[in-house]
Amino acid sequence: MSQADLSRINRCETQLRDFLTEFLERKSLDTLSQAPAPGKWSAREHLAHLARYHEIFMERLERIVSEPAPTLARYKAEDDPAWPAWTQLSTKEILSRLDSLRSRLIRRLRTLHERDFQKTGVHPRLGEVTLSVWLEFFLVHEGHHLYTVLLLAGPPKTA
Repeated sequence: MSQADLSRINRCETQLRDFLTEFLERKSLDTLSQAPAPGKWSAREHLAHLARYHEIFMERLERIVSEPAPTLARYKAEDDPAWPAWTQLSTKEILSRLDSLRSRLIRRLRTLHERDFQKTGVHPRLGEVTLSVWLEFFLVHEGHHLYTVLLLAGPPKTA
């Protein structure tokens, strides 16, 4: 496996865990449900989106590994029939599912061979890209939502 792919897997292992440990474990989970404005997602909903997107990404990963260059449609939560159920979950349940899904994703990534990371899927905007690029996209997308959670939830309480 390439150094870049190993680095992405390591980021997958640390990015979310480190963020949640640092910024959310010292906050009251109740404060995460406050929407910033009507029609805008709360921090809890951003976390729910990340959890749901883990499921979507794992489905995409399996298609990329098993099919020749599958076309993968743009994911939009509002068009996802499963999304409304995710928005109704408690923050505690979302975090529990997110932890479980992340563990599954990391285990699966660790089973892949270098050639799997070179297999491609077709992104609606980026075109045909490797699984390595899809994983990078996943991490950057997650980082954007974690940044938004930080802005919405504010700094963590001091110990």
